[in-house]
Amino acid sequence: MVCPHCVPPCLLCGPLSNGFPKIRNISYLSPVSLHMISLEPIKKWFGYDRKERRASFILLIIIIIILLIRYLYPQRNNEIEDISALLVRDTTSYSVSYGMIMPQKAPRYRQEKTVAGKLVNLNSCDSAMLEALPGIGPVLSARIIKYRKLIGGYSNVDQLREVYGLPPETYELIKSRVFADTSLLRHINVNTAEYRDLDMLPYIRRFEIYSIIKYRDLNNHIGSIEELVKNKIIPDSTARKIRPYVVF
Repeated sequence: MVCPHCVPPCLLCGPLSNGFPKIRNISYLSPVSLHMISLEPIKKWFGYDRKERRASFILLIIIIIILLIRYLYPQRNNEIEDISALLVRDTTSYSVSYGMIMPQKAPRYRQEKTVAGKLVNLNSCDSAMLEALPGIGPVLSARIIKYRKLIGGYSNVDQLREVYGLPPETYELIKSRVFADTSLLRHINVNTAEYRDLDMLPYIRRFEIYSIIKYRDLNNHIGSIEELVKNKIIPDSTARKIRPYVVF
């Protein structure tokens, strides 16, 4: 049994009675005293000061955030396919996947176009009709139509060579499948057109437009394109290119 004279009584427990502490009434203790009594042993047990407790709390928050991210956004195992080549042909296309060449049938619309043997009119076709041709995709079809509007229509199939980005091999594939209807060309009357109208003509330069207008003002009328070439208003190379687009 412990001697009551050797052990000082604490705030909560009174002197030992028969070897057991006698609980006192704690109603007189203030809340501040209770707070100090309840937290002080915990602080001493951890042995952390204020800065260390703050750092530990921040580290705990970071760990919780990382775990939440890993739970909400699990890693996905994306399979990487090694495609070594893609061969495109008129009737059969091949896809190489995982080192194996697997033949696939060409698109149905392309087969029907080949069987039917219909020619595509460059001056009235839309992008869908152009994309049915071999080697022509959405980009090239848009460029072909844009260039058609710029020059006022195609006077011949060879003008497709002037379309930006059209490969020579693609031109060789489609040249026998298209044609140019010259009745749909945009014609400009040289005798009544103003400068901005003549500037819409393809293949003609500005100083040549000024020369045509000046010659027309002096002679009141231009009879033919040969007259312009004969009087050295425009060269013969320009006359051949603009002939389908002008009227007198």
